[in-house]
Amino acid sequence: MKVVKIPGKGQLEVIEAPEPVADDTHVVIRPKFIGICGSDLHYLADGSCGLSVIREPLTPGHEISAVLDEDAVIDGKNVPAGTPVAVHPATFGDKLPGIEDKPEIWPNGSYFGSAQYFPHTHGGMTEKMVVRPDQLRVLPEGLSLDMAALAEPLSVGLHAIRLAGDVRGKKVLVSGAGPIGLLAAGALVSLGAARVDVSDVLDAPLAVAKKVGAQGVFNVAQESLPANTYDLVFECAGAAPAISAAFKAAAPGATIVQVGMLLDRDVPLNLSAINGKEITYIGSFRFYDEIDQALQILADTPALKEVITQVYPVDKVADAFAVARDSSQSSKVLVEF
Repeated sequence: MKVVKIPGKGQLEVIEAPEPVADDTHVVIRPKFIGICGSDLHYLADGSCGLSVIREPLTPGHEISAVLDEDAVIDGKNVPAGTPVAVHPATFGDKLPGIEDKPEIWPNGSYFGSAQYFPHTHGGMTEKMVVRPDQLRVLPEGLSLDMAALAEPLSVGLHAIRLAGDVRGKKVLVSGAGPIGLLAAGALVSLGAARVDVSDVLDAPLAVAKKVGAQGVFNVAQESLPANTYDLVFECAGAAPAISAAFKAAAPGATIVQVGMLLDRDVPLNLSAINGKEITYIGSFRFYDEIDQALQILADTPALKEVITQVYPVDKVADAFAVARDSSQSSKVLVEF
């Protein structure tokens, strides 16, 4: 079977490998569409993602839609081979007192397509893979497999929304129009936000933001955000200037959720508004069980397919990664098996 591998920095290949065999606690699936995430791009460009360094050829991909290769029992129901499914990529770690309801931040968990541990936790860019049945979700009626590959990044956005609380009637800014920001913006519209604006430094992703329902867009390379305006801000860029701008744009009493991942280094930030406006600043990491809500929102919101800008067959995976690196011409790029 075909498997995509990243052996190290700047190395990408498609190899032939033996088909996996599942034990009694797992099931074999056939991935169909896999989204290229920022972490996948880092592994290829740098040979690492944060502190996770490639020590063996890594199969990337944690944004996975698939079909069952065999019959399975999912959520207590018998599900036949061939059924389309989405994959929850996490194995939660060691439960800690005080955060029993936050498994996404329990230590020692793992995630598909990650080099955090050795042996690595290989991902979904493969013709077949083995997963636990509890990681599978049968797709809602009418949801296509390509759109289902958006469930993981949408779940990240929905987790941030969950931490922020009720969004109905709120004026909301999404800072950063990458795939997570775009999907979060579309979800905020569907969940009843009074107004959703999106900011970025590029026009192309802002055009997609309009297509998924954003009422206003701001190219912050050319114009400033309105000050003291937004009840909620979802900061999805992870860049210091964007964070500083978010605090200025937040209204008195606002909540800012940090969704974009930050580098582990000292950077200058202007957070002076946090005191005078009594801003609540919340961190958000991956997700818990929001994938079920994500799949239903995708099924109910066809406009979110606009986030998918390119689909490449696995034989052209190098082209897929090259395009995915360029935010001026791509939002979410999928690899198809």
